[in-house]
Amino acid sequence: MSVAFTKEGDSEAFAADLPDRPISTHPNLVTPEGLAQIEAELTSARAAYSAAQSAGGAADGDRTAMARATRDLRYWSARRATAQLMERDPAKTAVQFGDRVTFEREDGRVQTFRIVGEDEADPTQGSISYVAPIARALLGKVVGDVSPAPGGEVEITSIG
Repeated sequence: MSVAFTKEGDSEAFAADLPDRPISTHPNLVTPEGLAQIEAELTSARAAYSAAQSAGGAADGDRTAMARATRDLRYWSARRATAQLMERDPAKTAVQFGDRVTFEREDGRVQTFRIVGEDEADPTQGSISYVAPIARALLGKVVGDVSPAPGGEVEITSIG
């Protein structure tokens, strides 16, 4: 049977219908570094969109590049528009957004994470989102506090 009579779409047509990147329902809190990261991503998305347009966009073939660029531009534009810059209050001694917190788990493991916004979180690089369960367990606590957390209790040993 000829391919012309099948209902299979080509990969470009499917790629052109990329779903939007999900946007969190939580407030878009950011550190100064997180805001700079969002602005860099937005600049990159604008450049990719311009490149896709000048290459012909959807009309001339590579609908995948145009769809990806459009999707990313929508996402980063929305994230920039909703970004709420959070500055650390130096007068507070309790864990707050933007702090680097070291804690010890019940099993003796010591971990350090910086509590940041969702877009800048990267646990492999030592940063976690403020909405992560462990971050929620740490926020508002001071050195020496023991807090219930996923996997057991943690004790805060330093805040920086």
